[in-house]
Amino acid sequence: MSGRVFRAGDGPASNGNIANIITVVRILLAPVFVWLLLLDNGEMGAVRWIAAILFIVAIATDGIDGYLARRNNLVTDLGVLLDPIADKVLTLSALVVLSILGELWWWVTIVILVRELGITVYRLVVVSTVVIPASKGGKLKTLMQAIAISLFLVPFASLLGDWVLWINWAAMAVAFVLTVYSGLDYVYQAIKANRNAAR
Repeated sequence: MSGRVFRAGDGPASNGNIANIITVVRILLAPVFVWLLLLDNGEMGAVRWIAAILFIVAIATDGIDGYLARRNNLVTDLGVLLDPIADKVLTLSALVVLSILGELWWWVTIVILVRELGITVYRLVVVSTVVIPASKGGKLKTLMQAIAISLFLVPFASLLGDWVLWINWAAMAVAFVLTVYSGLDYVYQAIKANRNAAR
């Protein structure tokens, strides 16, 4: 854990730096969010609003830890690995609970779940030989997932009417397509990186 924690500089950054700490906190917030969402049980009450706000805050800090890591030269292999895992823990837990509550089709959740877990397992398997950071397509996918899930979580329909659900589903459709596309692109990039490493 030696190295820089807060300061910018050219020396090695600690795995326990501020950016990685924020990432770990995001992961730890996921069980709290799940508990609140299940506690509300689809009633769209005050607890649902709290759960939605917690999710939005937790997913939004993705930009903060990334910004701090880049600005202060605190990027580490551990951070590169944990950052997308934090996103996946938050988004996948949200999707699963939304499906449990009957608000999202299970097949949507399962396809996204298989894609995200498959890529994550692959990252963990090859981390000792090659680290493949998130691509622009992957980052756009993560952003769209966050927007779509946030729209599902915030009970706007109870305030504005059921027409809002069409917006929710349109956003989720875009997120779904980007998830599948970016997953295929990641596999392609991984194969290319492995071929280059073997040369």
